[in-house]
Parts: sequence; C-alpha cells; structure tokens
Amino acid sequence: MSLFNTTYDVIVIGAGHAGCEAATASAKLGAHTLLITMSLQNVAQMSCNPAMGGIAKGQILREIDALGGMSGIVADKTAIQFKMLNKSKGPAMWSPRAQSDRMRFSEEWRNVLENTDNLDLYQDMVVDLLVENNEVQGVQTTLGFPIKARSIILTAGTFLNGKIYIGNKSFKGGRAGERASMGITQELVALGFETDRMKTGTPPRVDARSLDFSKMIEQPGDENPTKFSYSKETKHLTKQRSCYMAYTSLEVHALLETGFKRSPMFTGAIKSVGPRYCPSIEEKIHRFSDKDRHQLFVEPEGWTTNEYYVNGFSTSLPEDVQDKALRSVSGFENVKILRFGYAIEYDYFPPTQLKHTLETKRVENLYFAGQVNGTTGYEEAAAQGLMAGINAALKLQNKEAFILKRNEAYIGVLIDDLITKGTEEPYRMFTSRAEYRTLLRQDNADIRLTPLGYSIGLASEERLKNVNTKIAKTAAFIQFLEKTSIKPETANKILKGLGSAPVSQSMKMFKLFTRPQFSIAVITSFEEVAKYITSKNVEEDVLEQVGVHLKYSGYINKEKNIAEKLNRLENVKIPANFDFNKIHSISTEARQKLTKIQPATISQASRISGVSPSDISVLLVHLGR
Repeated sequence: MSLFNTTYDVIVIGAGHAGCEAATASAKLGAHTLLITMSLQNVAQMSCNPAMGGIAKGQILREIDALGGMSGIVADKTAIQFKMLNKSKGPAMWSPRAQSDRMRFSEEWRNVLENTDNLDLYQDMVVDLLVENNEVQGVQTTLGFPIKARSIILTAGTFLNGKIYIGNKSFKGGRAGERASMGITQELVALGFETDRMKTGTPPRVDARSLDFSKMIEQPGDENPTKFSYSKETKHLTKQRSCYMAYTSLEVHALLETGFKRSPMFTGAIKSVGPRYCPSIEEKIHRFSDKDRHQLFVEPEGWTTNEYYVNGFSTSLPEDVQDKALRSVSGFENVKILRFGYAIEYDYFPPTQLKHTLETKRVENLYFAGQVNGTTGYEEAAAQGLMAGINAALKLQNKEAFILKRNEAYIGVLIDDLITKGTEEPYRMFTSRAEYRTLLRQDNADIRLTPLGYSIGLASEERLKNVNTKIAKTAAFIQFLEKTSIKPETANKILKGLGSAPVSQSMKMFKLFTRPQFSIAVITSFEEVAKYITSKNVEEDVLEQVGVHLKYSGYINKEKNIAEKLNRLENVKIPANFDFNKIHSISTEARQKLTKIQPATISQASRISGVSPSDISVLLVHLGR
C-alpha cells in the first residue's frame, strides 16, 4: 500500500527508546502502525551512556519485559557486562544493570522493528500534526504530503527544537551530527498546549588506546551474571568486558574553572533546568566545592570498539578546557578525544496535560511518551512508549484502557507522578519514589505483570506458562520447608559456623531459615534441601523467590494490606470534566490544582500537592460518599 492512500491506525513520531517500544506494542496488538524517524540508521540510539538498567531503572526494564515489551531482550542480546547493584541491601533495592554494545543495540532494535508484523518504517521529518475538531487526522512531513492516521504518538525526545552548546558555540541539533525537529512545537502551542525547555548533556568519548588503565580501578561484571528478560530467548553472558573507575582532583577542578566564563551554564546562554541527579562536571565542582574529587566511570561502548564513555564528566565547557582537564586525570595523560561533550536544550510539554493512558487531554488520540514529557533516561522513555502504544491500540479497538497502579509497577509510579505532580526538572526514577517498593521488586516483575500483559494480548502464552510454573514451584518449595523438620545435631553444626544460637530440639526448616544468617547458599547446603532441589528441578529464579519470602514475608504482607486499603480510593471515580470551582468549602489552591490536573479518582486527587485531607473529605461528600 502507498503512503498516499493509506490511513494508519497509529503513527509513531520518533524512533528512540520510547518510539520503538510504542511502535512494536501497537503493531503486536493488531494496529497498523507507521514509525517515522529522521534517520533509520539511528533507531534506538544510545545518545548518552551505553548502558541499560541501574537503580530503579532495572526494575522498570524487567517490568517492560514482563508485559511483553522488547527492551529487556534487546539489552540482553547486546550486553557486554552485567551487574546486580545494591546486593548488600534488601531485595527491594536490588537493581540489574547491563553495559551495552552501542552499535549492536541499535542494530538489534532495527531487526526487531523490521520483523514485527503490521509495522511500517519511513524516514522523513514530521513538521505538522493534522488536527480537526480537537482530534488527530494525520501528519505532514518535510516532503510536503500528508499521511493519514487515527492515532499519533509523539516520542521526539531531545529533537524538538534541540539546540547544542559547547562553550560559547551553539547550533541547532537533536543529537551531535543530527538535525533538530522543527515545526511540531509551534503547532501544539497553537492548539493550546503548554511548553517549556529542559537541558541535558553528555561527556566526551575517548580512544581507549590512549588511556593507561593500570592507573584506574578495574570494575568487572558479576561472577555469575543474570539477565533482564524472563524469556528463554536470551542467555546469561559467558564473557564480559570490564569498566574502570578514575577520579578527578583539585588540579582538574582548577582547570575546569578556567572555562566557567565561557560556559553556557554560567553565562546564561542555557536558561533551562538540567537533571538534578546527573549534573555536569562543572555543576558538581561549583555546587560541591568542598569535595576534593569526584568519581569517573570509564565504560567501553562495545565488544570491539576502542571508544570509551567517560561517565561522570558530562560537560558543555569549551573544547580546549575539556581537553586540558581530562589530561590531568590519572590515566588520561595522553588521552585522545573522539567526541567532545556538549549540552542540549530542547522542548518538552508539562505532563499534567496528559491522562493516565498518556493520551493528551486537549487533543483526542494524540499521545506523548518519553523525554517530551520531561523525563530523562532510556528506561523511563521505553516504559512510556510501551504504555502509549498499548493504549493507542486498545482505544482504537474500543477496549478498556490499560493503566498500572502505584502498587502494581514502577511504571505506574512513573506515569502517576508525571501526570499528577508534573515536573519542572528532568524526572528520573528512584526506588525512593515508590511507596510500595517491597512489592515492586525486580525479581517478581513477571509474577506481577505477565498475567496482565497476556490478558491484553502482548505477553505470549509461553511466558504465562513459565510464570505459573515459577509460582507453583515457589509455593511447593515453601510448603516443603514448612513441613520438613531438622534435627538439633544437624542444625547446630551449621549454626555454630554462622555464629548463631544453637537449638535444643527439632524444628521446621522454614522457621530456622528465617534467621538473618541463613542465605540461600547456606540453605541449599543442607542435604535434604539439596535433594529436593535436584528432584524437583528447582531453578535459580525460584530459589530467589523462596529466599525473599523467608526473610521478608512479614514486611511484604504488611505492605500489601496498606496498598489494599489505599486502593479503595482508586475505586472512587471522579466524573470527567467535574467542576471543582462549585465546591466553595475546599481551599482556593485545591480548586485551582484540581481543575488543572482533572484527577480521575479520589486517590489521584489526594496525591496532588496543595490538596489537603480535609479537601478530600469535602470532595467525598460531594461525590455522595
């Protein structure tokens, strides 16, 4: 079919992490989808660090995979190192992270896109959205012809009116070497949307052959690496590449400060806000002047390339300053810079203009996902793209919207935070943002979400069978431990070595193993347990579930009870377009905030800044509660 006479169900604008997930999700759910990008050679480009996952981000990636998204599988297939972060803390904090081969990551996503049914690809720039009576009709590209669509998902990332800064130089661009996307922002403003600017940045890339790694601290991957995807499609890494750690110094800081007078961060050229939790190196030494040094993580960009990423040295300082300062870092004395660092300023749209489905409130069947909503990070973008793609397809099929609650997924926390609270700085997910993080662990994302992904047609039947097997084997193992007794003479041999108090009589394994000294490794050293594991073919993921249950079941059950109580307010719906101004007994601030956000439920209303518990009580009365 020709572009000229086809009406697509969904058009996705932009092929970054959000766009790729959105396009594959909508296509897999039966929507005829077109993905438009300015460069088919750069789909799912890792514009910043060559890694996936990390604190809370790893949980998001596993949730995407559990629902049937593709980012976890692509990350596994292109990983060069894998680490489970925060293992010294409780399981709610454990976060998987993979170093990636940047070029292979993009190539693998291209393969996914090209092999997805119902999905067409097209290289061009969208310059206009076609909207009639506040409903999308299609898009228009630089070549001047319209392409019709029933739904549009905008995932343009940093490309919307992007402007790159290096020292006192600036030029338009969405990424180094690529042009910015022009026209869409102006069209949306004309339709009544609010917009603003945000800033992010990236560090220099360097030639590994010019570095002295003997002066740095090697950081290898895990001895027994796991992976992101719960599917059998990917395998654990059998070899890995190391990263390295270096440090800045007072000498480095002094050299960086010589460029402050030419820095767009300090001259006022850049007026927008950057990511608080990933500041540039000049911001670090300015804000934390008491620190003698800062960590730098020197990360390979692939299996075979000599290009390395200097994580922690994000900067927009002039090139000569970047060069001199880097050469003063131990191990970088002879560094050859392949690409200088830069800052980029771009348009975003305050996400309070969206519904929980990521559809805009102002224009029907128009969805926003990714950095256009004020987020930062591949994982946050991919999660939004997945949810927008799912909901665009479901709405066209007259099916119920797919919305995840805060106690169901980090993705639910992410979207609810964005549309309820908004953001004035690049939003990044942390475990601390999730009030139910004991429930939302990386190890149980498949148990939480694969049944939901299967119910909408995205996760496969094989995935669901695997989850059900995992649940059944976990329950059976726990039951075995609850029923099986252990004699004092057997237990005390182990307890003595662990420095734990001995027992005087036989006791159930489950009770004994709840002691903090008992790790899974210790538990499996018992002969009866080892026999059970072998006879029942118990796998690592089941052992992990059992270990978490032994130590944290009390906390988990308590959190579930709290979530269930608070979820009752989620069932109290607020009618669409409810006139909050007619309720004079709530505060003026509450009326203004409620009118702007238009919460869908009482629970969402209660999370809006400026809305008090007494305001909620009054609102409940007006709703007949």
